[in-house]
Amino acid sequence: MNKFKQQFLTGPYLIWIIGFIVLPMVMILYYAFTNSDGGFTFEYIAAITSATNLSAIGLSLKLGIICTVICLVLSYPLAMILNNMQIKNQGLVVFIFMLPMWMNFMLRILAWRLLLSNNGIVNAIFQFFGFNSILTTLGLSKINIINTPSAVVLGMVYDFLPFMLLPIYNSMTRIRKDWIEAAKDLGANNVTIFFKIILPLTVSGIISGIVMVFVPSLTSFAISQVLGGGHVLLIGNVIEQDFMQGMQWNSGSGLSFVLMIFVIASMALVNMFDKEGEGTAIW
Repeated sequence: MNKFKQQFLTGPYLIWIIGFIVLPMVMILYYAFTNSDGGFTFEYIAAITSATNLSAIGLSLKLGIICTVICLVLSYPLAMILNNMQIKNQGLVVFIFMLPMWMNFMLRILAWRLLLSNNGIVNAIFQFFGFNSILTTLGLSKINIINTPSAVVLGMVYDFLPFMLLPIYNSMTRIRKDWIEAAKDLGANNVTIFFKIILPLTVSGIISGIVMVFVPSLTSFAISQVLGGGHVLLIGNVIEQDFMQGMQWNSGSGLSFVLMIFVIASMALVNMFDKEGEGTAIW
């Protein structure tokens, strides 16, 4: 009877998995390897080698790596600060950092577009401190972030920073304080403690954070569409155009399959380094 109840309760979840994950993946695989007549072909998989698609995926990789590096540089010291804070409710502080994630994704991106626009707060600050006047005097162009790759990276960092922060913070909370104290008693300084204890024990969190930031930044299209203004073409934008504008399901599915390979490889990388599941425990 209990087994029947368990199967009954898992029914809605199985329906969700089949309807919204399995079937869409099957459809993508079907369209990726068939032509308009239903015949088998590798044409749409090989389309990734075209000049436009190679340029788009190259820019996606470049911006994804830049976003990942910036998130890592910002998140690691921030996670150390949060972990070493001598307060009772550390979880509340982490919750405050996570609070923006509870807002609608598109609202956050549109807010950044307003902030970075020519009449936005960022340009107003530059003008107030005379940065643009100095650049004009030197014969350089004014600072204009909107509709540039810099704006896209800024939006990515803002949206994906918590995905880097949480795994690293979670791995740091598992480091016992008495290990640090024992190392100090044995004469180790702060640099030695960091490289011999803290860094090795947080590698799995770093790897998980890298994957959790790099994969969505690689496949993102909404951020580049809003903050890039159509001037920054990523591989996600190419796929979106194939599906939504050109109705080219075969071409879009072929490119989606290639990106799926990147995701699978990333998940395999997590399984190799994240032995204790630190990157997924936070969810």
